Amino acid sequence: MSYPTIAALDVGTNSFHLVIARDTPNGFQVLTREKRNVRLGEGGGDMKMLSKDAMNRGIDALHHMKKVADAHKASIVAVATSAVREATNSAEFVARALTETGIHIEVISGVEEARLIHAGVQQSLPLSDSTALLIDIGGGSTEVTVADHGIETFVRSFKLGAVRLTNRFFSGTAVHPAAPLACQAFIQSLIEPVARDIREAQHDIAVITSGTAETLAKMCWVAERGELPRIMNGATFSATELHRITGQLISAPNPQSRLNIVGLDSNRADIIVAGAIILNTMAQSFGITTFTFCDYALREGVLLEASRRAHPQFHGDLRDIAIESAMRLAKRCSPDMTHNIHVAQLATKIFDELDEMQPLEARHRVFLEAAALMANCGLVISHSKHHLHSYYIIRNADLIGFNERELEIVAQVARYHRKSEPKISHEQFAALSSDDRETVSLLAGILRVAIGLDRTHDGRCTDIKMKKKGESLRLHLYGDNDIDLSLNTYATQERIDLLERVLNYPIEIRHNIAT
Repeated sequence: MSYPTIAALDVGTNSFHLVIARDTPNGFQVLTREKRNVRLGEGGGDMKMLSKDAMNRGIDALHHMKKVADAHKASIVAVATSAVREATNSAEFVARALTETGIHIEVISGVEEARLIHAGVQQSLPLSDSTALLIDIGGGSTEVTVADHGIETFVRSFKLGAVRLTNRFFSGTAVHPAAPLACQAFIQSLIEPVARDIREAQHDIAVITSGTAETLAKMCWVAERGELPRIMNGATFSATELHRITGQLISAPNPQSRLNIVGLDSNRADIIVAGAIILNTMAQSFGITTFTFCDYALREGVLLEASRRAHPQFHGDLRDIAIESAMRLAKRCSPDMTHNIHVAQLATKIFDELDEMQPLEARHRVFLEAAALMANCGLVISHSKHHLHSYYIIRNADLIGFNERELEIVAQVARYHRKSEPKISHEQFAALSSDDRETVSLLAGILRVAIGLDRTHDGRCTDIKMKKKGESLRLHLYGDNDIDLSLNTYATQERIDLLERVLNYPIEIRHNIAT
């Protein structure tokens, strides 16, 4: 049996990383790795804009990565992080990438980035029986995750990155005497609001990932032991050793002089001071005494994600992650979770019935279920226009298991669960691709019907069936003996129009008694 080959591409703020692996039931077989130092987030004014030079460097790197992937006949799954997601001209770079290299880049949120990093780390270190604190220092952001026996209990992305803080505090040829303390104070101001929660989690292991972490781990290891370990993955060093190395880096007057410190990667000599201060400050604030380096990170998480979507039988169903995240938000915001859950059950049953007639995309079922659970989140603000409030809550929530495009679809399905149907005159709807507009319309049509089916908010409509009858569809409602379904039938009829237009079938509604 042949297995697919996947190329996971991390379009980072400092560098681009590619890992190509063959996906098998026994795990990934890594075929090759590539790295290009790009500095995509450099020279952009606190990363508000991608400069033309940076974009050109990025496109050149993507051309190279595409050639490597093509040589292995690998399908590319590319994600972009801090520099791209924050830049106001990110759409230009993403469009150029697709047009000039054929690579489609998904821009992921900081929280989704943290989740994928955790997924990658779990493939390399045994963390399932411990409480782990994960820190990934990138060029533009630092992702922090606390996971209790594999379950994420805290996920946060901070705008603290080695390139970003170098641009802000260490852009000159020499370190200004006041810069290190100013940088440390800035970091503390951002992390202190959550430091207590992280300390109280009482982590068993503190794991660091990515290039800055690897460089610092090497420097600390060599300084204490005189040589590098044979394998960096799992290598440990103390917070005391890190503090000592940070002091040496700060004392070095310029990038060239820092190269005298053994273990320092020359490509990071200009940004390592900022990276060291980030990690050293977090060690002090979070109560970390020992660090463990992991050489798996975002790109390995992307590999796992791609495999989960294509082969859930290998790695488990991605639905569980997404729906659990949606459920947590709904519980915080919605006053009637029993109704939300029943509507989600009815909506997915309609989806399954339609799927039997004309196959639908399995991932769209997850979008529908999540939107049904969260559709009433806006009630936490007010009943008036709560569908609009739901959109903004979902769109800006720290939901995991969805990329940016998918989260927009879910938010719009929830937004259209009542009142106005999707219209091209609506700005957010018009911004979607034509395929995604069709998806939103179909799923919103299903959700509106499901809400009508539970108009009484008591679960009396226990089941549905859909059948083709000539040139129309019949929707059969079922309930227990002697139950009155007239109000539910009426409410469903009032909400059927959108689904009829999307399916291009008139729908007859019948209510039946369960047998």
